[in-house]
Amino acid sequence: MTDSLRYPIGRFVKPEKMDMAQVQGWIRDIEELPQRVRDALQTASAAQYDTPYRPGGWTVRQVVHHLVDSHMNSVIRFKLALTEDNPTIKPYREEAWAELPDTLYAPVELSLALLDVLHARWVLLLRALSEADLLRTFHHPDSGSVPLYENIGIYAWHGRHHLAHIRLITG
Repeated sequence: MTDSLRYPIGRFVKPEKMDMAQVQGWIRDIEELPQRVRDALQTASAAQYDTPYRPGGWTVRQVVHHLVDSHMNSVIRFKLALTEDNPTIKPYREEAWAELPDTLYAPVELSLALLDVLHARWVLLLRALSEADLLRTFHHPDSGSVPLYENIGIYAWHGRHHLAHIRLITG
């Protein structure tokens, strides 16, 4: 399998330092993701929702539900980092969550509605953060200390990454 199917926009590149213009661009990406996903799904057929974007990959339905699961976890991580000193966050097994019944069978519209309101609220929080807030961190057991500005970049990339997966199927 080629990386072009697994990582159609490439892998996330960690910034060397905080750049406020870049952070603002990432926040716009997060803000625009729900509409971009809706646009990508506008002409999707019922069969396409249950088509994997690559051999061994998730279906479009699983990808949409995963976006919400992952981004809900990220919002919680932001709030923990803003209210505690470098808290250790709990990772989750996204591959196992992707096999749960709600992810396999729930209508995509349920997660699209969640994505709309989750991102609206998340963007309100992100736009209110000071430079000092953006430098706050959480500890990921696998990745170490992650500053919030970097996590904004990770999740802007994450949304674009999975949007590209959806577009592999829907065009």
